Amino acid sequence: MSKFNQIDTLVIGSGPGGYAAAVKSAQLGMKTVIVERGQIGGVCTNVGCIPSKALIAEAHRYETDRQLKRIASSASFTDAQNFKQAVVNKQVNGVLFLLKNAGVEILEGEASFLDDHTVVVKKSGAEEIVSFRHAILANGSRPIELRALPFGNRILSSTGVLSLAGVPKSLVVVGGGYIGVELGQMYAKFGSKVTILEGGPQILPGFEADLVAPVIKQMKAEGIEMITEAAAAKAEQGADDLTLYYMRHGEHQSITAEYALVTVGRTPNTDGSLGLDRIGLKTTDRGLIETDKQCRTAIPHIFAIGDIASGPALAHKASYEARVAAETIAGEASALDYRAMPLVVFSDPELASVGLSETECKAKGIPVVIGKSSFGINGRALALKATDGFVKVIADPNSGIIRGAQIVGAEASSLISELALAIEMGANVEDLAMTIHPHPTLGEVIMEAAGNAVKKIKK
Repeated sequence: MSKFNQIDTLVIGSGPGGYAAAVKSAQLGMKTVIVERGQIGGVCTNVGCIPSKALIAEAHRYETDRQLKRIASSASFTDAQNFKQAVVNKQVNGVLFLLKNAGVEILEGEASFLDDHTVVVKKSGAEEIVSFRHAILANGSRPIELRALPFGNRILSSTGVLSLAGVPKSLVVVGGGYIGVELGQMYAKFGSKVTILEGGPQILPGFEADLVAPVIKQMKAEGIEMITEAAAAKAEQGADDLTLYYMRHGEHQSITAEYALVTVGRTPNTDGSLGLDRIGLKTTDRGLIETDKQCRTAIPHIFAIGDIASGPALAHKASYEARVAAETIAGEASALDYRAMPLVVFSDPELASVGLSETECKAKGIPVVIGKSSFGINGRALALKATDGFVKVIADPNSGIIRGAQIVGAEASSLISELALAIEMGANVEDLAMTIHPHPTLGEVIMEAAGNAVKKIKK
């Protein structure tokens, strides 16, 4: 009898959702197996959020050193890549430790359903049959490849662009969303001439114009050219560069660069050899699997989390859903509540949002008061030379309960957690305003924004 017979929980995929699901399942006393066809830790750990944030941090340090005229060495980017890989390796080892420490069995290979209680895992010609009571699908996603711009030596995905041996002299980014902006700014700080082509009317679509304005200001200071309402059509590749053709306002235009980076979104890994059709599990026209409040699919003992389920493709969303799915399998009362799900862009300055935006409230006819405060006169921001940006708190005009919040400015990625907690707890703006914040810190801007909202409510 196979040691993989009648597993309590089978997890497919070891990214932030997969490994979190497997660890939680094992901690809850269930015999758990995780299957990974690529690298342990998935896209986020190996070729996504972890390496990109490591390089972004290195770019900030490089920019500071360059301004202080401490370095001008061609080895700097090599050092940055070595640092990035060291961070990735440490994270991978951390994921392996968590899995092994929890008693999770790791099975390398590609899983394919035979029926709704059995998968075959294939690797290098060998096969392993795994039967399970419950399964959690955490297959993740991959960059969308445009037919007119197929990935290759000079047309790169977000994965490929993170592994360049040197800094490109020039880079054209197709797609001005958060990935394009983050990586575009990163390479601009290292010295690339960066141009961003965005199909919509605004860089970072989905964010309100006042939040995006400080980012655009900084991008212009970095020499980044932003071309909006531009649709990429094709590319001609040469030995050392490429020419990308695009349409803008009905006119044919072109730009030549050493590389092109295509960041127009991601597509879920629900196609291919997974075999969802063999178990009758259908996907939407976008390749997503529909789930309920416990992450259950149409097959009650099979769950789907992360990028293959509806909602934003966020690592912390996947790990949150992982906990809910594992607890549900264990018989615990657990359900999804995305009300306080933060979204972060590691641009310069950083952007962060949680809960409802001002625009969403207006569209839904929800009455609100807005409390706003700038980093411009904050002592800590002045000391950091990071005074661009503000905090916006959105609250109910009667109760003062916080409905949402947005931040653009230094350390927005960290500061947003306080506001996410406030929404999760049902706190009101007076709670935030009355909370003693240490001085001098950036967090005081949150306190002041909440205080400004309180003044409006008490008028």
